Amino acid sequence: MASLPTPITPVTSVTPATPTTTAAPVKTEKPLPFLFHFTAGGIAGTSEILVMYPLDVVKTRFQLQVSGAGGEAYTSIMDCFKKIIKNEGFSRLYRGILPPILVEAPKRAIKFSANEQYSTLFKKIYGKDKMNQSLSIQAGISAGCTEAVVIVPFELVKIRLQDKGNAGKYNGTFDAITKIIKHEGPLALYNGLEATVWRHATWNGGYFGVIFSIRRSLPKAENKQQQLRNNFIAGAIGGTVGTILNTPFDVVKTRIQNDSGTVKKYNWTLPAVKIVAQEEGFGALYKGFVPKVLRLGPGGGILLVVFDQVTTWMKKYLL
Repeated sequence: MASLPTPITPVTSVTPATPTTTAAPVKTEKPLPFLFHFTAGGIAGTSEILVMYPLDVVKTRFQLQVSGAGGEAYTSIMDCFKKIIKNEGFSRLYRGILPPILVEAPKRAIKFSANEQYSTLFKKIYGKDKMNQSLSIQAGISAGCTEAVVIVPFELVKIRLQDKGNAGKYNGTFDAITKIIKHEGPLALYNGLEATVWRHATWNGGYFGVIFSIRRSLPKAENKQQQLRNNFIAGAIGGTVGTILNTPFDVVKTRIQNDSGTVKKYNWTLPAVKIVAQEEGFGALYKGFVPKVLRLGPGGGILLVVFDQVTTWMKKYLL
């Protein structure tokens, strides 16, 4: 009996199996530890103050200049520079620099790292995945309040040393601290705390809020040079806006912290703002504005550029 033919199985074209490839995991950027923020902020702050500090001295001289009080008057920034150098020497432009340098590392570390911490906190509170301008302002204000508590004693000593009237009273930073504690008590180092909170809350809120907005408005950076440019522009505009907002509080803070008398004319911030405006006119609340904005405008740009460059380097080489 003949065997039946074996059924022919239809041949179907088989597409060669494509080797399965595992998608490379997306590399998430590790957040910098607090110590790195601390270091980067300190480098940024010290760089800014070494470049811009003489303008801070000029600003303080203008803010302490009371209309109609007599004494040597400064008519402009250049006039102030010339009179200080001629009558007191060039080194006077850097008198009182040690306290701000000593505090710049923790101050700038707190400014940037606290802003990051508050940004994370507010995103959770409001249920947001990304920051917006409103959250940036709130985070900046909160970081400013935190920063203010740390720097008050350093600010007070700096102002006492910058005042020409105290030239023979204190022989340096540590002598000033000793005499203030001895004659006024240790709590005197925290005179002007409330005014300092007002000053830093308004400046940081304006600074970080504007930086967020400006960065989104500028053309996207295609290379390192454009990134530096964008950071400087955003930081400088942010510093300028922050200075416009906080100068009245800075003026009264300076008056409060420079007052070592028993009966104080200036105590709380808002009443002090009212006194200055009533006695000297509204413009007095913006005394020292030009040297201040010339310092903190570009200074805000320097801060952001240096901080960004240092943290970028740390992420590349240390993480």
